[in-house]
Amino acid sequence: MTTITTRTVEYPADNLTMVGHLALPAGARRRPAVLIGPEGVGLSDVERRRAEALAELGYVAFAFDIHGGRYLGDPDDMLARCMPLLADPDRLRGIGHAALDVLRAEPRADPDRTAAVGYGTGGAVALELGRDGVDLRAIATVNALTTGRPGEAARIRCPVWAGVGSEDPIMPPAQRDVFTAEMEAAGVDWRLVVYGGALHAFHHPPVDHTVRPGVGYHPRHAQRAWRDVVALLAECLPVTG
Repeated sequence: MTTITTRTVEYPADNLTMVGHLALPAGARRRPAVLIGPEGVGLSDVERRRAEALAELGYVAFAFDIHGGRYLGDPDDMLARCMPLLADPDRLRGIGHAALDVLRAEPRADPDRTAAVGYGTGGAVALELGRDGVDLRAIATVNALTTGRPGEAARIRCPVWAGVGSEDPIMPPAQRDVFTAEMEAAGVDWRLVVYGGALHAFHHPPVDHTVRPGVGYHPRHAQRAWRDVVALLAECLPVTG
């Protein structure tokens, strides 16, 4: 394991003060950079650890915030915050751009070599950055098969990888079909992996609060999805030197 450094970064977005988690790899050279977006409940130690794991692989990683430093463990509170966000691509893009500005301003980050990885609502943010024409090397999402405004997927300039559980009631087969049709019509280099037997948020370890029906951890597929994300980054955003 290499030596990494971390720090908390406060920054404005969506009329809130966001609190993100920056992880830097060892050394002094510029490195490729990765945004990491959280599930609808908000930034937690799960995403912070993922940022640190990517830093150990040589990436500058920034786990961004979506709720102004809050973690919304109550499902009703989470839906009250997230549903209006998911219905407003411009707000999602604003949250994404603010986080991307933080990441690209980091001296260790190569601003011309960035990728976005997102889970749930954080994945929707990553996709909207792509639909906004942001220069990314890769977009990876897990249980975030959101669709955008007509025609805007044609502005995506990088490969898109998406993972979803076969038993996810929030992202059912009909939603998969709409998402993949959008990607195909736009000429995007896309991939969809369906993890058999997995529910929504299958990648997220169990939590000590109430969750929505259809949410559940699948440790085997969680490991597989993480390996798939890392493989996408290695393909599209390799760490060299």
